[in-house]
Amino acid sequence: MSSLREKVREGFRKRGTTSFLIAAVLLGVVVGLATALLAILIDGAETVTRSFGDWTNWGVWAFAITIPIGISISWWLNERIGPGISGGGVSETMVGLSLFGGYLPTRLIIPKMAATAATLGSGGSGGAEGPIAYIGASIGSSLARYGGFDHDRIRSLVAAGAGAGIGASFNAPIAGMLFAMEVILGSFAIRHLSAVVIASVVAAVTAEILIGEHLLLTSPPQRVGEPAELLLFVILAVLAVAVGLLYLRALDIGASGKLPRQFPRWTKPIIWGLGVALIGVVWPESLGTGRQFLSGLLSLQDSGAYVWWTLVLIALAKIATSVITRSGGGSAGTFMASLVIGGSLGAAFAIFLQQISGFDELDTGAFAVVGMAAVFATVARAPLTSVIIVFELTGNYELILPLMLAAALATYFGDRFHKENAYTISIVREGIQLPSNEDIDLLDTVDVSEVMQDVDGVLRPWQTLADAAEFFEVTGHHGVPVTGDQGNLVGILTLSDIAKAGGPSHEASVADAMSSEPITIPPDVPVSMALSRMASLGVGRLPVLGGDRSRELVGMFRRESVVDAYEYALSASKGRELYRERKRIRSQPGADFFVVRVREGSPVANEVVADVAWPSDAVLVSIQRSTAVLVPHGDTALRVGDVLTAFGSSEAHQDLVAAVEPRNVTGSR
Repeated sequence: MSSLREKVREGFRKRGTTSFLIAAVLLGVVVGLATALLAILIDGAETVTRSFGDWTNWGVWAFAITIPIGISISWWLNERIGPGISGGGVSETMVGLSLFGGYLPTRLIIPKMAATAATLGSGGSGGAEGPIAYIGASIGSSLARYGGFDHDRIRSLVAAGAGAGIGASFNAPIAGMLFAMEVILGSFAIRHLSAVVIASVVAAVTAEILIGEHLLLTSPPQRVGEPAELLLFVILAVLAVAVGLLYLRALDIGASGKLPRQFPRWTKPIIWGLGVALIGVVWPESLGTGRQFLSGLLSLQDSGAYVWWTLVLIALAKIATSVITRSGGGSAGTFMASLVIGGSLGAAFAIFLQQISGFDELDTGAFAVVGMAAVFATVARAPLTSVIIVFELTGNYELILPLMLAAALATYFGDRFHKENAYTISIVREGIQLPSNEDIDLLDTVDVSEVMQDVDGVLRPWQTLADAAEFFEVTGHHGVPVTGDQGNLVGILTLSDIAKAGGPSHEASVADAMSSEPITIPPDVPVSMALSRMASLGVGRLPVLGGDRSRELVGMFRRESVVDAYEYALSASKGRELYRERKRIRSQPGADFFVVRVREGSPVANEVVADVAWPSDAVLVSIQRSTAVLVPHGDTALRVGDVLTAFGSSEAHQDLVAAVEPRNVTGSR
């Protein structure tokens, strides 16, 4: 197998970009197959659940048995096989990209499918889109690593796999592509775009060929009446923000919810599952994926089928059941749940308005569609995805204006009132801060104030050009600021300015030849902006002025400053890599502080820290020597009797003990 893997990798390397695009096509096919398989598994589990209810004649009360069993299966798989099986999957994908360089374990793909089918097929509440995004990302990660692609293309294929899963789930490849760029990568970098687009399109086509549309969310074309209805959509967007924020708050509470200590851990999925079932007995529409229920709402043309307040209660019940399902250990996402919540709210709003004189002609399905987009934009902070996915579902342009308006308002107010989205809540709770944009240029991370040069000489307006030429010859500068009596900048003089004035002269003054309105830069802007300004103007230096509207000269930004900025940024980048490594170690299960003593005969005794082969998953924190505590450095020598404090996983603890213990001593600490 190893020789075959090397041959495949060599083949990919020889073909370069072509092999990368071939991998994206292959990824789309495999993710499409996985999406179809997951849909069939969920449909099969739902059939078993319905058959159990019919066989027992319990009706909806059968969920009191099936839902705890389904969530327990997911919880058990997560406990036995590994973290990542429970939950939604999008957050885990984002962490894999940020902390593990795009590595997502292949061995979790099948258990994740089984856990999702068991959770949702038994009646657990949520969506399959988050899990299939994780499954697709894992397939992309495995394919990229097997093909031997570089780090950047691994990221591309991981994101492409996640987007392909979303695109295939809804038969909406454009929305899948946007979800991968907006949510997973947080970037629209062109180098990622080709793989994401190809994989999303191929996956959507593959899934539709295999399962058709009967297992996908569908909607008839919707319409907008009078232009005055836009005001109603604005009101709906505000209501959707309120409901979306409620959902986010519930997710935040659910992420921290734990059973009291007197309850065994295995009782959690059972108790939480019973809670979901009891809510579902009253509002069965809040259970499962909600695909059929939502499709029915999107087809509504009048208010005859529902009472408006029942739909509001269904939306609130969906919030409760989806949060409890995830908290209990179920494998379910928030994507579809937010669409069901938004669709219920939008339809309820339209039905309520239809009971008021003058609003008889409202299209209930249109309001359901806009409600879906607004709630999802609030929850996911992905306005483009929310607009495009419902557009692809309806297939017409008539709702584009209210969709864009609602999504923009929802995203704006969502950011104002709740910083984190549904996918980063659990990540932040674990102490992980993901970068806001993975495509930040190095020079975007350094301010002008950090690399600007001191003002090592100025000219005065009344000096002669001969004096200025002598100054340039002594200092070696090609341009220098000109300041007045108070030290404020009044201009800048360059060698070319002197040449244009006829050369050095005792008759002409600096004021006659200088540029009296030079382009300046404040000290608190990124170096990239200063460099862009220099390049666009064709100049080699910029005066740095301090304070708002101040002409006080505080420094000079020159071409040499750009080199300093790169060196500064590279050192900071190394620091960020070390930060990611520490976060990666801290996020491992069982990671903790531990101590090891350096005993007589230890192989590390009298060695310096830099020469010791420390375990990769451990960080040396301190060295206690007698009553003193030392901060370890690379040249710190270890001595017999030192007590080493480290942080890492349990495996790293064992490896460190093995490395520090004397070779002729076993079993001691």
